[in-house]
Amino acid sequence: MYLGNREFDTQHHTYVMGILNLTPDSFSDGGRYQRMDRALYRAQEMIAEGADILDLGGESTRPGHESVPEAEEMERVLPVLERLHERFEIPLSLDTSKSRVAAEGIAAGASLINDVWGLQKEGMSRVIAESGVCCCLMHNRTKITEDLTLDGFVAQMEDDLHRALEAGIKREQLILDPGIGFAKTQEQNLMILGNLSRLTQLGCPILLGVSRKSVIGHVLDLPVEKRLEGTLAVTAEAVRCRCGFVRVHDVKENVRLIRMSERIREQRRD
Repeated sequence: MYLGNREFDTQHHTYVMGILNLTPDSFSDGGRYQRMDRALYRAQEMIAEGADILDLGGESTRPGHESVPEAEEMERVLPVLERLHERFEIPLSLDTSKSRVAAEGIAAGASLINDVWGLQKEGMSRVIAESGVCCCLMHNRTKITEDLTLDGFVAQMEDDLHRALEAGIKREQLILDPGIGFAKTQEQNLMILGNLSRLTQLGCPILLGVSRKSVIGHVLDLPVEKRLEGTLAVTAEAVRCRCGFVRVHDVKENVRLIRMSERIREQRRD
């Protein structure tokens, strides 16, 4: 698939999406990169560490977050997005579920819309179909369903995919994200992580965003700032199952792990 002017061979390589939170309240690094100079410095740092894409977000999606008005979200992200588009060639992703924010972001240089509501919000399908940019559909629901099975989850992701196709979005524009940590119990999160190969059979690249999330804290009993090793374990599984992308805070460490894991995978004889 193409993001901007770059081709991504997601069948043979796992790419790193670096997280750039432009919010005051994100669960891991909220408020750290709200200033333009700090945001640009962090972006340049992640590019130097090997990031393949940068994902900008102006509204926190952590549990219990409050929705941000679209004007405020655009004020947070658009100036940084425009500057990054001017200064760097790296593809830029905009993390938003608001159609107007997405449209303005595309005009400012975003080549991917990362929608945590998977086109469930009004107007987003039209924006993606008309613009022709890529979109990441994340699995998300309004509440946890305690009896969610693996087959049921995969069926729901298939429904999300079919809804996008019926809206006129081409398959080659689409990335799927299982939405680890969104409307799922911790055991359901682990069930999905243990069966990623089921998702890669859906015919679209898979993006896995588990960096520093609570499922890692649940397993390892560690706070947010000590979840690097758990994140790397998930990235290793993503490589093994040929997921196309991982969305992470710690770019350098994940890039190195992917490089080593893929070299080992090349030597398998099975």
